Amino acid sequence: MKTLFTAMFGTETNSFSPLPTGLRMFEETCLFRGANYGAEVPLYAIPLATWREMAAARGWRVVESLCAFAQPAGPTVRAVHEAFRDEILADLEAAMPVDAVLLSLHGAMIAEGYDDAEGDLLARIRAIVGPLVPIGAECDLHANISRAKCENATALVLFKEYPHVDVAERARELFTLIADALEGKTRPVMGWFDCRMAGVFHTTRQPMRGFVDRVAALEGRDGVLSVSIAHGFPWADVADMGSKIIVVTDGDRDKADRLAAELGREFFTLRAQTQPPYITLDAAMDHAARHAGPRPLVLADVADNAGGGAASDSTFVLEAMLARGLEGAAIGMIWDPMAVRLAFEVGLGASLAIRLGGKLGPLSGRPLDVRARVVGLARDVLIPFGGAMAPAGDLAAFAVDGVAIVCSTLRMQCFSPVCFTAAGIDTGACRVLVVKSMQHFHAAFAPIAADILYVAASGSVSPDVTALPYRRARRDQWPFIENPFAAG
Repeated sequence: MKTLFTAMFGTETNSFSPLPTGLRMFEETCLFRGANYGAEVPLYAIPLATWREMAAARGWRVVESLCAFAQPAGPTVRAVHEAFRDEILADLEAAMPVDAVLLSLHGAMIAEGYDDAEGDLLARIRAIVGPLVPIGAECDLHANISRAKCENATALVLFKEYPHVDVAERARELFTLIADALEGKTRPVMGWFDCRMAGVFHTTRQPMRGFVDRVAALEGRDGVLSVSIAHGFPWADVADMGSKIIVVTDGDRDKADRLAAELGREFFTLRAQTQPPYITLDAAMDHAARHAGPRPLVLADVADNAGGGAASDSTFVLEAMLARGLEGAAIGMIWDPMAVRLAFEVGLGASLAIRLGGKLGPLSGRPLDVRARVVGLARDVLIPFGGAMAPAGDLAAFAVDGVAIVCSTLRMQCFSPVCFTAAGIDTGACRVLVVKSMQHFHAAFAPIAADILYVAASGSVSPDVTALPYRRARRDQWPFIENPFAAG
């Protein structure tokens, strides 16, 4: 009987976030051991559950270690990172000998003292299992791919879709790739290419949609086992920040390198066309004031996206909505546990003077002192995304003039209209919906939206990466220079 060792450990680190990532963030987001999450698989455990099911079908033994993920924020506290890392390594030592290792990582995790936290973990795992045991890792497409990751993994498989609706599909792909290698059917080798650019690439829009589809069509043909597009995470101030292409072939490293370079250069040519069409806050308010129709206009407050490490308590957009006197509008979710607590204290229908948002520093804007009526309350809300549920904690909805404001006790981006409806807000009756999310909202909101606009307000996930105060990230890439390949 073969033994498969699995673990999940990661977060997406925003070097410019005001929030450190400590133990409580893991506890509030996802922290389980030995598959003790039960039958209701949480969002971040989908790969582990998928691998356990596929292994069981083959009669393999599975040793599942830690499942730990934290809502994106600033660098992980060193002691927390080292404790979780060492727990995984100790579990692996105890499980030896193992036939294969599968890891669910993010790929853009930074800890204090570890710019490439996941590369460090992979290197330590490789040292334990030796050079012959296959190691596979599934990563977010916003991973920053390092040499340590590539040289210590047998195969890296990244999500193809943004929003990430293909997590389980990529987990199945990685399992099959590693299982085939373990059974001697293939000999996977990886090549990669540095595209020398940084940006945001929505796979829901052309020409990115077509590029992803073309890449996927190459897999399973002519010895190409897998192709991944690493978008990179521009808010990570590390040397490996940037976009890469990863190709896994059956025993042909030269082919993997050539194809990665070919695709990487093609990706580079699409750089300007693939960037989201951001608009200013003033322009967004103009659109909102004019909008009328049976379906709501959806505005994405991309810079205050909790999924990118922002505090999710900024007031820049809300203040503009109130100043414009918008009617039939709603915004969610603002992370403000104290506001939610006070709403539960006074109860549904009550009015109170309250200070909302603006708690975490300059990039959160100023706190707003308003007179609000409590129009919705909900306990222990779970938000659907990607076939699983993510915790948002308790929700409270406040009405201030013509704007409904949904606040949460847990920091969570607005994945779904459930963020509003769970708190009693009828999205169908709203002219304007503001979602604190960069792109993961798209799958659930596009079907109900008259239009979607991406708003470049201030915040910790500002889309203008050229203005970020990098210290370690390379500037010899686009958009810091127009054509780094021409520069040599």
